[in-house]
Amino acid sequence: MCGIVGFAGKTKCIPIIYSGLEALEYRGYDSAGIAYIYNDKINIIKEKGKLINLKKKLDFDINSTIAIGHTRWATHGNANITNAHPHQVGKFTVVHNGIIENYIELKNKLSKKGYQFKSETDTEVISALLDYNYKLEKDILKAIDKTKKELIGSFALGILCSDDIKDIYALRYSSPLILASFTNGNFLASDIPAILNYTNKYIILENLEIAKINKETITIYNKDLKEVKHSYHTYNGEKSNVQKNSYEHFMLKEINEEDKVYKNTINSYFDGTLKSLNENFGFLKKYKKIDIVACGSAYHTGVIAKSLLENYANIKVYTEVASEYRYKKCFYDKDTLVILVSQSGETADTLAALRKAKNDKIKTLAIVNAIDSSIAREADYVLYTKAGPEIAVATTKAYLAQLTVFSLITLYLAYINNQLSSKEIDNIIKDIIKLPRLIKKEINNYQIYYNIADKIYENKQVFFIGRGLDYANSLEGALKLKEISYINSVAYQAGELKHGTISLIENKTPVIAIATDEVIIDKTISNIKEVKARNAYVIYVSSINPKDIFYDDFIKIEKVHPILQSILTIIPLQLLAYKVAKNNKCDIDKPRNLAKSVTVE
Repeated sequence: MCGIVGFAGKTKCIPIIYSGLEALEYRGYDSAGIAYIYNDKINIIKEKGKLINLKKKLDFDINSTIAIGHTRWATHGNANITNAHPHQVGKFTVVHNGIIENYIELKNKLSKKGYQFKSETDTEVISALLDYNYKLEKDILKAIDKTKKELIGSFALGILCSDDIKDIYALRYSSPLILASFTNGNFLASDIPAILNYTNKYIILENLEIAKINKETITIYNKDLKEVKHSYHTYNGEKSNVQKNSYEHFMLKEINEEDKVYKNTINSYFDGTLKSLNENFGFLKKYKKIDIVACGSAYHTGVIAKSLLENYANIKVYTEVASEYRYKKCFYDKDTLVILVSQSGETADTLAALRKAKNDKIKTLAIVNAIDSSIAREADYVLYTKAGPEIAVATTKAYLAQLTVFSLITLYLAYINNQLSSKEIDNIIKDIIKLPRLIKKEINNYQIYYNIADKIYENKQVFFIGRGLDYANSLEGALKLKEISYINSVAYQAGELKHGTISLIENKTPVIAIATDEVIIDKTISNIKEVKARNAYVIYVSSINPKDIFYDDFIKIEKVHPILQSILTIIPLQLLAYKVAKNNKCDIDKPRNLAKSVTVE
């Protein structure tokens, strides 16, 4: 959520800042702005809406070499120019990711000191607080240090002070910031893509550290204002991973990468032998109860994992939404493991849930995509998915990678707990090996899904139904459709239709029915026939050929072991959602009101 880029160097900075903001568009935003130093003065240009609106107001030839930029996702106040970042009060200009929980109290205090506020934001309050503390301390570092002790919440800050036009200052707490260097200067940024045009080496700024950046050096001070050194990390991914190449949208590109993502994730933990599973997942065998905590699509992988782990590994699993979990009373015991799932590794509610578990002395496992992210670094154990950078806000390949890790965990724990026969294990391993080919086959069947999308895209309401594991798949299918097409799509347990939901079925209402579980497929089909009898438009998604015709369209997916089936089931639903959104001329990669990395509560 939101993007920060700062640069102090020996070359014109506005093109560098703008390209960095472009690279961070995927994080979600609704306004943007830049503050740059020119003629010994801080100049601010900002605009609401897309970056192209800001670009029209910028002079890329201005000989400025120091600037900070920001893409804002509105939290406090509407998305307009007044509320857009940067914010300037007195001598201090600030860009901010995060949320300040006590900004009202601070605002009231500063108003009594004579400060006046133009915006509705918490960020403007930070600028004023810095200015006030600077008047007291007469020193920029000490003013920043004093300010950080008064802020409650999460913050990543890029700071300019008119009394020091050679330096940019940075500060973070519970919201990520990285620092980087290249030949012509130094960076601060909220994520790696912003720097990849210039370098793949970066420093992670730790909580409550302050950095001072100029064209020559990066100096980092710890929470006691003592100078510290950090080693550089190296991003080893391909730059092409953050480019669309020949694809119309990042989402389509990322769906087409899913076979490689699956293969890379599998190969990281499994070489075809049970020994490799034990080497990578052996730490899991002592836990008898698991809490899976996540948000959004990551939560849906947890719902699938719950079904798999309970049915095949005989382990009790609770799946919790992180924003609720962090405030609820938890009943832990010494054999409980809390698994946190997050694509970005920075999801605020999930990070808070992790800290809650650690505070209660409970072991934690992070399943994340972002190396060196906060959740990865703070968890007791970490398993990385190998999706590479995911730019589209609506997750596809990262979701599939999370499912892949949970499938391997299920296989390992089922094996350790003697819940599978040797023959069944052998069959699962065979399916694991052939799955990349089957994933590609599902992707290549896109025209089938596109033809169906052409029939339903004008509907205002779509229902997904399923039972057991298929209901879990329905949750993600419904979310994918609603978040990028803005159609009200909702998932229901098929058996619950008669308890109220079926009253919503009208003539030609699309119902996407998922049925891959042979044990209960007849029950699911009975429910499908109920909605068909009320003239629903039924899209049947199954790995099992139907015995009769009770549907309008049939999406046949390849059949594999249930531990792996969800990996194939989700692909048609992703591509169906994509085409519906495209038909409706939606902003597929950057849906309205959504952010890629939700770093505020």
